[in-house]
Amino acid sequence: MFKNTRLSAVLAAVLFSVTAASALVSAPAFADAPAAAAPAAAAPAAAAPADAAAAPAADAAAAAPAAEGAAPAAAAGETKEEVHNPYGFQAMWEEGDFVNKGTIIILSLMSMGSWYIIITKLIDQSKIMRQSKEVSQKFWKANSIAAGSAALKEGSPFRFIAETGTKATQHHDGALLEQIDLSTWVTMQVQRAVDRVQSRLQDGLSFLATVGSTSPFIGLFGTVWGIYNALVNIGMSGNASIDKVAGPVGEALIMTAFGLFVAVPAVLGYNWLVRRNKSAMEDVRSFSADVHSVLVSGAMNTSEAARAATSAKKIG
Repeated sequence: MFKNTRLSAVLAAVLFSVTAASALVSAPAFADAPAAAAPAAAAPAAAAPADAAAAPAADAAAAAPAAEGAAPAAAAGETKEEVHNPYGFQAMWEEGDFVNKGTIIILSLMSMGSWYIIITKLIDQSKIMRQSKEVSQKFWKANSIAAGSAALKEGSPFRFIAETGTKATQHHDGALLEQIDLSTWVTMQVQRAVDRVQSRLQDGLSFLATVGSTSPFIGLFGTVWGIYNALVNIGMSGNASIDKVAGPVGEALIMTAFGLFVAVPAVLGYNWLVRRNKSAMEDVRSFSADVHSVLVSGAMNTSEAARAATSAKKIG
């Protein structure tokens, strides 16, 4: 019924997830460190008192401005150098246990799956909305339902509904089917086709809802596990200073942030896709109702003509 490739959606989802993970891993830590000029400036300043004790008063007065001028030069020479951050996403992955790595893998798969579904559903919805405009330009200007169906693209849901209705009028035979009124039979077949289109559009939305509701708790589980390991290590080392507590606990909170990073796009994407599905299905239902009316009226006219011809033959 729908024909589209999933390769572009897969590549987009993987690229987005890898980019986000790289941004988390490559966050550098900077520290202010004085340059080599600072010690060089400090040496004359330290030697100034010894020289001032032995030198005349004029020399001490001349050394004072020199020491004052060295201080701004030392301040201007300060630069920022990159230092290794022992806590972070990369350190968590390299030094974490199987629980931490398993949590990261699960959340990464959830993120890639969410973006894959969001992209593919947007492609399907865009195709339906674009094909809805083609219906008014091609289908309704044809001489018959069959000719209008042939004018639509292969794999179009509108063509699928029209062909299903046409087949329903042509194959209303058999001992059991003849007990059903033709109008009721066509209505049933067209409605089934519409339900199949709607089911196809809703594929994957349950996954987005599951990711949006569970990924924050998976991230929270990773945070709790990380804090537990941090407290155990602190207790074993016997050192409860701020650097030993804040670093591991802050690192464990990354899992909660990662869970929210996965959940928010899934929830927003779910709500957006549901709203777009309603708009697309309105066009599909309107088309199916019009096709049903044309098919039923045409089939009834054909039946009445056939009965009239049969009666004429009997009279003749």
